Amino acid sequence: MNSNDKAVQLYLDLLKKTLAFTLWPEPSAPAFQDSPIMRTLLTGIVNMFSRRELQLVERVDVSGEERADGRIWPGYAETMIGLKRLDNLQSCLETVLNERIEGDCIETGVWRGGACIFMRALLKAYGIEDRRVFVADSFAGLPRPNEKKYAADRGDRHYTRSFLAVSRDTVARNFEKYGLLDDKVVFLEGWFKDTLPAAPIDKLAILRFDGDMYESTMDVLENLYPKLSPDGFCIIDDFALPNCKLAVHDFRKKYGITSEIVEIDWTGVYWRK
Repeated sequence: MNSNDKAVQLYLDLLKKTLAFTLWPEPSAPAFQDSPIMRTLLTGIVNMFSRRELQLVERVDVSGEERADGRIWPGYAETMIGLKRLDNLQSCLETVLNERIEGDCIETGVWRGGACIFMRALLKAYGIEDRRVFVADSFAGLPRPNEKKYAADRGDRHYTRSFLAVSRDTVARNFEKYGLLDDKVVFLEGWFKDTLPAAPIDKLAILRFDGDMYESTMDVLENLYPKLSPDGFCIIDDFALPNCKLAVHDFRKKYGITSEIVEIDWTGVYWRK
């Protein structure tokens, strides 16, 4: 692999900007979506627009820094992790290839699939055909908290956020749009507690997860971290969330993991095994 190949780097840079939708203005959002009172007051206007197949929207203003940091829930982007975490993913994966660290790649909690699409694109751009990309998600949003077993998740409301539920068909179509849906892409559909224990994975070089909750984070670490190769990368997308951070610290303490946690941005971190 020649990491200095200009054509490959241009392709990967363009792909990151496309997946994160940073080349275009953020699209307008439905007006008053966060204000039930305003929606009620303007019901007649909204209904009139709807009958004419129009939509009442309002402009969404976001800064370049917010987009780079992945601080928004974007309208059109295939990923919400931002450019800094995409840059980190590229650096980790290129290191894996350069150092010949054994194993496949996985993201658990994929939303619209952008990070997995990028991993498959990078492998294909470098002609790597002996590694798979696992795409693990419920494709139905997050689970209700199991408060009896995981007290840290008590009151968690992520399961109510329909925006986080993206179907498997939608994610597959997103891969297809980039010409990257092939037999090296493996979908693991279902709750992590059900799919990960029996996942057909021998070794991982990249373990990237976005689970938000204590339970989801612990399910990933308990089932997949033992399969991560020495010097492989463990990348965490939700370290700013207290439940995720607590699960990570509890797991590291339980297994005596002392590898340095490296900050990527305001919520992303990683360490090498």
